[in-house]
Amino acid sequence: MKNSTQVSYFTIGAYFDIGLFKYLLFVIILCFYALIICANVLLIVVICVNRSLHEPMYLFLVSLFVNELYGSTGLFPFLLVQILSDIHTVSAPFCFLQIFCLYSYGGREFWTLAIMSYDRYLAICYPLQYHTHMTSNKVAVLVALTWLLSSVGVSVTISLSAPLQLCGNIIKTVYCDNYAIVKLACSDTRVNNIYGLSYTSLELFGLLILILYTYMRILKVCFSGSKQTRQKAVSTCTPHLASLINFFFGCSFQFLHSRFDMNSVPMMLRNVLSLYFLTCQPLFNPLMYGLQMSKIRSSCKRLIFGKM
Repeated sequence: MKNSTQVSYFTIGAYFDIGLFKYLLFVIILCFYALIICANVLLIVVICVNRSLHEPMYLFLVSLFVNELYGSTGLFPFLLVQILSDIHTVSAPFCFLQIFCLYSYGGREFWTLAIMSYDRYLAICYPLQYHTHMTSNKVAVLVALTWLLSSVGVSVTISLSAPLQLCGNIIKTVYCDNYAIVKLACSDTRVNNIYGLSYTSLELFGLLILILYTYMRILKVCFSGSKQTRQKAVSTCTPHLASLINFFFGCSFQFLHSRFDMNSVPMMLRNVLSLYFLTCQPLFNPLMYGLQMSKIRSSCKRLIFGKM
């Protein structure tokens, strides 16, 4: 039986020597990671301990915040180690493990945002039937599906990439990327390309179309409804749309970066943009939802400052 790859380790080729500035960068990223953990854990605790927030919308938010912690943990410790290291190598098994974590995080983010848009569609367009359609059992099933589908999809991706016979071991990215490994293959990669494009298109564009459809229906109801209906839609949908737009553009650049030649773009800019959706989204979401949604904002104030 052949080994899963021809190499036992990969060299991460996007890092370059920045001298003593690496210690400053290490501290900045460590603080950023700590802030992400604190912000997401705070909102998870706030929603879990407040029975008034045990509604479908907030339970989906808990799943979203847990996913932010999951994705950040798959990236930030690795970044911190690589920044201080003089030799930027990673073992092949760990590299595929990181691919699984980061890719499943991205897929789960889109699935969760799609389900949240469906939840808002039911709440605004069918308010009287909302609790009949969105029961606690249905919420549990939808959350479980978001975690399962993303994990299964990425597992197939890795099962196609791991057996490839490689002609090199240098990945020109900041972290382990599946298509960067596929491009190193000496063997035929048509199956990998077809599955990768199909799976990515389904998640990026298929779910985006579903989300846009639900919001078209929501806008239609808002324009024909009362002022109270419009206010409810704005207060609950604004952070969701902002999160979706932020994540979609970050993922789009990463997709273009991995599939096309971006050598004309300066390496520093490529590195920053490729990290954008993995570093900014985990902090953007808790800040956006925590500041924009009044129930969460007031619950956070009570938890931090006591009774108000």
